[in-house]
Amino acid sequence: MSTAPGPPDLSPPLPPLPLRERKKRRTRQLLVDTSLELFTERGFGKVTLDELCDSVEVSKRTFFRYFSSKEDVAMAPTQDLWLTFLDVLDTADLGPADRPVLLLVQDTLLTALDRTTTDDWAHRALLSHNLIEQTPSMDAHGLHFCDRTTRSALATLHRRLDIPDPADLRPRLALDMVVAAFHCALTTWASTPTDSLSAHTRQAFTALASAATFPATPRGDG
Repeated sequence: MSTAPGPPDLSPPLPPLPLRERKKRRTRQLLVDTSLELFTERGFGKVTLDELCDSVEVSKRTFFRYFSSKEDVAMAPTQDLWLTFLDVLDTADLGPADRPVLLLVQDTLLTALDRTTTDDWAHRALLSHNLIEQTPSMDAHGLHFCDRTTRSALATLHRRLDIPDPADLRPRLALDMVVAAFHCALTTWASTPTDSLSAHTRQAFTALASAATFPATPRGDG
C-alpha cells in the first residue's frame, strides 16, 4: 500500500503573515480552545454563546466572523483537518497516471494529517471527539460537514482526473471508504491517544485493503 511518507518538503519557507492575519488566527484559536474547555467542563448545552464570547472578550459579531454556531467552533479541530485535505487534493501532485484513486485519497489524508497535527491539535481533537460522542447536535452537524466535504472532494477528483463517465461510482466509493476508515481510526485513537492518529489511520488503511476479501467463515457448532 502506498502510504509511506512522501519526500521532504524542500520549498522555501513562507514569508511571515501580516500582523492583522496573525491577530485573526490568534482570536480564532482562542475561541476554539476556550469553547472546548468550557464545553468539556460544563457540558455543551450548559454554555451559552454569550458566555463563550464573554470569556474570550469578543462580541457575538466577531464570533460569527469565524464560526456559524457553537457546534462549528467545537468541531473546528477535525474540520480544519478536512479543509486541509481538500486543499491538498486540489493542489498537490497527483502522482503516476496508473495510481489507484483509493491510494491517492489515502495519501492525501495522511499528508493533511501531517500538516494539521502540530502544537496541541491532538488534545483539541480528542476533546472535540469526546464532545461529539455526548452531543447529538454536534453529531448531526458533523454529518452535514462530512457530506459537504465529500461532495467538494468528488468535484475536485472529477476536475483533476480523467473520469469519462460523470456517473462512475468508483471515485465516490473511494472517498467514502477512506472517510469510514478514518472514523474507525479516530475512534480507536480516542481510546488509546498515546499512539498518534496518523499511526491509527495507517492501520485502518491497511485493514481497508483486505476488507473486500475478508472471509465470511461460519462459526463451528462447538
